[in-house]
Amino acid sequence: MKIGIPRALLYYKNEKLWTTFFDELGVEYIISPETNKEIVNAGANLAIDETCLPTKILLGHIDWLKDKCDMVFLPRVATAHGYGMCTKFLAQTDLVSNTFREHKLKLVFYNIDKRGTKAEYKAFKKMGKFLGFKRSQIKFAFFTAKQAQLYYEMFRTQNQERILQESKKNKVLVLAHAYNIADAFIGEPIVRALKQLDCEPIIAEYCDAKTCIKASTEISKTLPWAYNKHLVGAVSLLKDKVDGIVILTTFPCGPDSMVNEMIMHKVKNVPILVLTMDAQDATAGIETRLESYVDIINFKKERENE
Repeated sequence: MKIGIPRALLYYKNEKLWTTFFDELGVEYIISPETNKEIVNAGANLAIDETCLPTKILLGHIDWLKDKCDMVFLPRVATAHGYGMCTKFLAQTDLVSNTFREHKLKLVFYNIDKRGTKAEYKAFKKMGKFLGFKRSQIKFAFFTAKQAQLYYEMFRTQNQERILQESKKNKVLVLAHAYNIADAFIGEPIVRALKQLDCEPIIAEYCDAKTCIKASTEISKTLPWAYNKHLVGAVSLLKDKVDGIVILTTFPCGPDSMVNEMIMHKVKNVPILVLTMDAQDATAGIETRLESYVDIINFKKERENE
């Protein structure tokens, strides 16, 4: 039995959790490749026009996997850190099942409706039993995987804190969801371009989630989405420690369209650039905008030092 893992959406939040869990159980799996134009085009052809870019990318990765594995792994998650999720995470299992119904695609997944680690463990236990493993095996694999994910996140957070303190370059906070900033088609070109402009990208996603969610109330006390609260909290914590903020979003994300406007109105005294990515792969316009944006940052710093 071989399980296919799409390199999209929740993969970028839970890579260590998922791969360690399957490794500990001895489950064979295959991960789809980095997102490329072919994958994006395949997903766009399968989706309706109004579908957001990350979901189109998910469909493209599923299309790549469908003939290379026995089952595709695609969990359904309704809550994270005690707060709700965008509807795409609730609907992705059903969406994929219906989109690929003619291929008779088999899915394996866990389903999280309630909050807390107990609910998550219960969901993984049910999935593990479906795969034919004993309770003791599942329990060991799950908590080993949780530790691996925790250590990975702690290392990433601590490393970025060190960079934030030690780097002498222009520091630019990049505000983007994990599935955008880590995607080879969406986020990597932005990070690469900032580095080429001698800037230090500070990734909001790498900040501690619980700390950020608590800090997000300084900007909004009513924001409902867990992942947006994470990003907004990073703005609250770092807006006075960075030289600029780049908001990287994808078309047509509903939650981001609301949250980005709120940030633009409430955060002052720091240059903000909003970049909206779509299924096109031309980056010349993006690079030009980033160049102009970095010029604004440098001009602002020069004036402050006069």
